[in-house]
Amino acid sequence: MKLLIINGPNLNLLGNREPGTYGNETFESYFQKLQENFPNVELDYYQSNIEGEIINRLQAADGEFDGIVLNAAAYTHTSIGIGDAVKAISTPVVEVHISNTAAREEFRHRSFIAPNAKGVILGFGLQSYELAVRSFL
Repeated sequence: MKLLIINGPNLNLLGNREPGTYGNETFESYFQKLQENFPNVELDYYQSNIEGEIINRLQAADGEFDGIVLNAAAYTHTSIGIGDAVKAISTPVVEVHISNTAAREEFRHRSFIAPNAKGVILGFGLQSYELAVRSFL
């Protein structure tokens, strides 16, 4: 099993950014734990703050991975392009969010990704990623 995790804007700041919402752990540290917890899964990781780069990575990953775990962050609620990219590829995508976006500001309640995703996991902190990986097993 080969999975790609894609993180969007500002998730490179995890560990420092709004620890009350996102926690104190960096994603790099958490990613190492994921790799240890899933030794039989080949995990790859990509992060970008740029919408077009995320779209390019989704397209390039199509057929290269068995699944994609996508946290498009704020682009979830604004990017029709990322939603269209998820729809255009055959590799299944699980949308994840660290926080419970449904309990946050109104504009975060709409996802352009969810209608084309295999599923959506939100609100379990960094464990949302683990749940997404498990969904592919």
